[in-house]
Amino acid sequence: MHLSMTGFRVGSVPLPRSHLLHWADQVSGEADERAASAGLFPCTVAGHSGRMTETTDVHRRRGVSAALRAAAPNRPGPGAVMRAVGRLEHTEAMDGLLAAVRNVVRAVPLGPLRDGLHGRWLGHPVHPMSAQVPIGAWTSAALLDLFGGQRRAARTLVGVGLLGAAPTALAGWVDWGELKKPQLRVGLVHSALNITAVGLYAGSFAARMRGRETAGRMLGFAGLASASAGGALGAHLAYRQGAGVNHAEEAESRVGTDWHPAGPVDGLPVGEPVRRRLEDADTDLIVVRDAEGQVHALAEKCCHLGGPLADGDLVDGCVVCPWHGSTFRLSDGWNATGPATGPQPAFETRSADGVLEVRLRRPE
Repeated sequence: MHLSMTGFRVGSVPLPRSHLLHWADQVSGEADERAASAGLFPCTVAGHSGRMTETTDVHRRRGVSAALRAAAPNRPGPGAVMRAVGRLEHTEAMDGLLAAVRNVVRAVPLGPLRDGLHGRWLGHPVHPMSAQVPIGAWTSAALLDLFGGQRRAARTLVGVGLLGAAPTALAGWVDWGELKKPQLRVGLVHSALNITAVGLYAGSFAARMRGRETAGRMLGFAGLASASAGGALGAHLAYRQGAGVNHAEEAESRVGTDWHPAGPVDGLPVGEPVRRRLEDADTDLIVVRDAEGQVHALAEKCCHLGGPLADGDLVDGCVVCPWHGSTFRLSDGWNATGPATGPQPAFETRSADGVLEVRLRRPE
């Protein structure tokens, strides 16, 4: 084969230069495709850098799309994120650390403040509500950092978030100390991510105070990413694992406003908790007859975390949950002490032909 500037010759047959370029284009394209399918960058050939860039971009986009699909749930089953959190719930590697930290949290002498941090005065946990302050402030600071021109305002918002993080963390730790073990495991990682976020934002605030705005913004973005991951685990705790929700709510919806038979009155001992079942409402009760003969009835599943109140102790007209010590008044279900943040569903009682009948007590 003889090659010249205008073409080339195979034997005695002349071929124009355009044929050579077409052949080179085919060879280069096939090589690019083979390299890309093998995960390699295609070789650069003169005149084919555009092909290389386009192929690389396509495969990069495909890689990002594949990663997102792997992380997200799909019809066959959960994605990588849900599987990772599921494994976290059941890992026992950190249980020794859990016990040590939990003992410290419970030993802090907070007195009446502990019930206040639980949210007994509010009727639901304080921690999720107070978390809006640091998350809102830090998110706003990130937006100002992205669009620029508001350095002082962004720095102020970072500081407000740091101030709001302290009481939020304290309320969270108090709630965490009363959870079940799978919840404790997720909660500890949730806390670690939030502590990391606080550390990054403290560094961001310090950098901004020294005039190192770029470093302050980068630390802020990293802090927001850590806080967001911690918030995602917090949502898993609340909505997937049921931490902080009312575990006795279903009793009210099942029983309704009608009277229901709850077994014979004569079989009730004085001063002892008895478990009775409402068969027609698929609900268990704790029933107690006091020394005056008055019969009291509450939903048997503790509203805090579902503990069995029928196995608890009776103290001064109240029942104490055997799991975490929440105390409920027998007469009306009021939560005299936490960690329960709301009252227990209570029932009116009456005797009809020797049968105990109960009806959900209406709010006064």
